[in-house]
Amino acid sequence: MREQLLRVGTAYIPVINVELSSEWYVNKLGADVSYKDEDKAILNLANQSFFLVKSNNGQTSNFIDIHGEERFSLTFEVDGLESLQALHEDLAASETRIGEIENRGHAGRNFVFYDLDGNKFDVWSELSPQFKDKYLDRR
Repeated sequence: MREQLLRVGTAYIPVINVELSSEWYVNKLGADVSYKDEDKAILNLANQSFFLVKSNNGQTSNFIDIHGEERFSLTFEVDGLESLQALHEDLAASETRIGEIENRGHAGRNFVFYDLDGNKFDVWSELSPQFKDKYLDRR
């Protein structure tokens, strides 16, 4: 193979109402909207682009695993347990549907949260060392 995939540039998230969902991502997660029309919004969040795409009721990015458990398709990273706990508290205070902070038997801790449309996301307390080295400003 001559070329390598270097990064994930965009993730697509199904939503019912582009306007309401855009506001939710801005207000709850600090996203920036770079484009919006009636069918889609382009958000900048966590060093990535997210397209909120108008979809039918009941569509989510979630899937059911072999054990019948609903799974998330994305895990966000924060820099340490304190950051994870602070985000968990902020989301709880803003009445976002969230799960408890969990020990899943690997480094760090996690919790899940849901957007307005039931899209399930994960948050992990361990920031990738490569990301820290290349992109995190530690002045």
